[in-house]
Amino acid sequence: MNNSSANQPFRILICYANTGGGHKTAADAICQALKELSARQNQSDRVEIFVETVVEETNAVNAKFVQLYNYLLRHKPEWMKYYTGFIETFKPNENYLAYYFCRKFLAKLYKRVQPDVVVSVHPMVNHYMALARRHAGRLEKTQLIVVLTDPNAHLWSGWACKDANMLIAPNDLACNRLIEMGIDPAKIKTIGMPVEPVFVHPAVIPRAKLLADLGLDPERLTVLLSGGWAGGGALVAMYEALKKVKRPIQVIVLCGNNKVLRSKMAECISKALPTVVLGFTDDVSDLFNAADLLVTKAGGLTTFEAVARRLPMAINVLTEPMPQEMGTIQMLVDANLARPIRALTDLTAIVEELEPVPDRQRQALPAIHNLDRVDAVYEIAQIILDLDKIPVVLAET
Repeated sequence: MNNSSANQPFRILICYANTGGGHKTAADAICQALKELSARQNQSDRVEIFVETVVEETNAVNAKFVQLYNYLLRHKPEWMKYYTGFIETFKPNENYLAYYFCRKFLAKLYKRVQPDVVVSVHPMVNHYMALARRHAGRLEKTQLIVVLTDPNAHLWSGWACKDANMLIAPNDLACNRLIEMGIDPAKIKTIGMPVEPVFVHPAVIPRAKLLADLGLDPERLTVLLSGGWAGGGALVAMYEALKKVKRPIQVIVLCGNNKVLRSKMAECISKALPTVVLGFTDDVSDLFNAADLLVTKAGGLTTFEAVARRLPMAINVLTEPMPQEMGTIQMLVDANLARPIRALTDLTAIVEELEPVPDRQRQALPAIHNLDRVDAVYEIAQIILDLDKIPVVLAET
């Protein structure tokens, strides 16, 4: 067993990077599920969970890479393909020289936490954590688990970490791609996306109350226009397209952490179109429950949170999506869970044709590609907790 005594703490270190909001969301989802399950199993006093952002903390160069990623995501999304192309070509996350400049920070992290399990939810984290584990002398003491958050075959190559003890894939598409990239199939568990538990549970604030509290009509068709964590995308242009919808609608705009976008949206609000503009909020799950349509980019976690809420989606492809998002779009469109916005007129037509489904939470989801596994985070968390009872199996070297 990992712990020689039942009284010793079982330490779990969850690592991510702040590139967009999805990876932190996945880390928080796994953390919350671990807390829920350990409480149910009367293990809360033994299980210690640490959630750490590691890429931007390691050195100034990595911090600049993270800042550049978020700048492009917010202001120049059409340039993201060049960023991803650079990473895929030069693979700094797998470069030993690049790791050399991170080693001191990671050594201190391993020494401080002394984890029994490291859970990585970011492709730029995996290889560094594997090397640091070896140099910290914890190869036989710490399991390395990789939880993928790209639900299709267009994966970052960084996900394919051969030194991991286990890789948890969201579906068959990601699993097959990992195998193509050289991962031993015996190391892969195909389970589902780590959606936050709050999206699986009933809404905290009912639709009627939430909309009324925002000054909106609970009986009117509600469109949720989301710019994601970074507040990127053609939100202003899409809002202008919504003004042309002939049926009565109302709009909630999520600008994320983009204060400039929030100011621009406030300037173009139409009195004829009831609108509420919000910045970053922790009430996204309840907003998803209250809305009739989500207009969004194809972020893996965001789209699967919408699937969990059975919320129809219109996905923005006006700006070329990142390579790892293309497969997600096609999968959701093929499953009739989303429609693409290739022109602004598409959005107008989607809203005009939308038929809201009463009590949609009772709707069955398609089983293909694990789209119905909205509660997969609990199985992921249970697998992690069960590692307390399993001897460490040495990873490939």
